[in-house]
Amino acid sequence: MLDKRLLDILACPLCKGPLEYDASHEELLCRIDALAYPVRDGIAVMLQEEARKLDPASRDSAQHE
Repeated sequence: MLDKRLLDILACPLCKGPLEYDASHEELLCRIDALAYPVRDGIAVMLQEEARKLDPASRDSAQHE
């Protein structure tokens, strides 16, 4: 689980847009770039090479807090 205050200040490293936390997959989602950044042991890994591309179905139906 990410701290809400941390989530408020984090931004996508590519587009600088907002991120959403998907607790069920432990990822930070950038809907603009269609990328999901992993959160490992409570630490967001904000590297493009570690992000996975979101498919259209998961972009629209991802659960987030």
